[in-house]
Amino acid sequence: MSLKAHDKLISSAFLSLLRDMDSNTFQQEFTCSLCVNYFIDPVTLGCGHSFCMPCLCILWEEAQCPPYCPVCKETSHQRDFKTNIILKTEVFLARRARPYDTLSSAEQMCEIHMKTKNFFCDVMKDQLCLLCCKSKEHEAHRHCSTDWIAEEYRQKLLKEMRSVWEKTQENQRNQKRESRKIRTWEGYVSLRREMIRSEYSKVHHLLYEEERRYLERIEQESKEILQQLKESEDNMDQMGKLLRGMYEDLKEMCHKPDLEMLQVKAEGRSVMALSESLQLHMPQPVDPQLSSWPITGLIERLTHFLVYFTLIYIGKKYLNLRRWLFSCDHPDVVTSATRSKYFLAWGTQTFTGGQHYWEVDVGNCCNWALGFCDDSWMMKKDMELESEGVFLLFCIKEDKECCLFSSSPLSPQYVERPVGHVGVFLDYERGVVSFVNVVNSSLICSLFLGSFSLPLRPFVCSAPR
Repeated sequence: MSLKAHDKLISSAFLSLLRDMDSNTFQQEFTCSLCVNYFIDPVTLGCGHSFCMPCLCILWEEAQCPPYCPVCKETSHQRDFKTNIILKTEVFLARRARPYDTLSSAEQMCEIHMKTKNFFCDVMKDQLCLLCCKSKEHEAHRHCSTDWIAEEYRQKLLKEMRSVWEKTQENQRNQKRESRKIRTWEGYVSLRREMIRSEYSKVHHLLYEEERRYLERIEQESKEILQQLKESEDNMDQMGKLLRGMYEDLKEMCHKPDLEMLQVKAEGRSVMALSESLQLHMPQPVDPQLSSWPITGLIERLTHFLVYFTLIYIGKKYLNLRRWLFSCDHPDVVTSATRSKYFLAWGTQTFTGGQHYWEVDVGNCCNWALGFCDDSWMMKKDMELESEGVFLLFCIKEDKECCLFSSSPLSPQYVERPVGHVGVFLDYERGVVSFVNVVNSSLICSLFLGSFSLPLRPFVCSAPR
């Protein structure tokens, strides 16, 4: 409802009722129990208690889960709040009928006409009385009632606050991701070195020098990327503090009495410009990625174990790829709507020993999985990927980015996403499954599983882009 519509709703009887209301009742009806100020952007919980949206956001961000009502302590599962329009209208009327903490009566009186300055000149940015508005100096200017223009500006501040809060939450999510990357980075690099050594141990000793250079490059790149991740985490920490401070400043500005808020606006001390500038310089997460150099003779060696088999086309079936990736370790990602239908197929032939190699053309697709699985996993109704018996490399598109992960256990793969043919190699006796980028003859990753106990089938799935 517009503020002009609000003005039409105001009746003398209602204003009189507000003025006559007991101060304690007035305080309870129109003020937030958290900040003890007039409600700004009021929201109402399921228990019936109302609070300023900013006050509730700040309280629940700092409190332990699950969130609860600050008054009655009832647990609340609401997150997507909507403004209580009726209460918001009543608060606006209450401000007009019974303002408090305003400027002194002397400051509100026109020194020329000795009338109350109830209007705001949009050109001169000053408060005027009705007679001043009609004077030759101001008659051509746009005038609005002080409470109307103040509420209009307050709504702009609230809109800016919502934007700052969204950026604050985005920055927190990004900072958590950077922290997770830092915690796992050194372990990933160590495993990556083991993968490379394992591949070079299978070929002639003349490639020793190439192996040494490869490992040195990994060492150098990994240190540089780790430094970038730490700097990114620090930048996000600083940005979080700045955004939180900005949010508090905007909240404080919204709570100011109408005339005081308009004076700040007129003097050009608005925090709006600073807030907008701050949000334009949000630090972005680092995309850590180690280079994948060709390993001489890798594809030629693997093709000696090339096998051909028939695939059984299953059709569409649900796989919870994203739910598996973004569950307990990624609490900031909503997982309720991540089930997607994938096209499934697996090989008719099973392997119980030996070494076997095959290739799949993934093209430029961003949602696919391939590798091996055993029959016990295939028989499960929903084929949960966190269960045993599945050894995969998969690519998932999340937030406009394509990310590589491997299973058993879940691990991110910080290398370039393969485009075109991907090779899959099984060494059953050694308990190893390796994935290679055929285009540039490089290793994507290896799963060192120790041993297998059941026959394994080739497995392929893909989803719409």
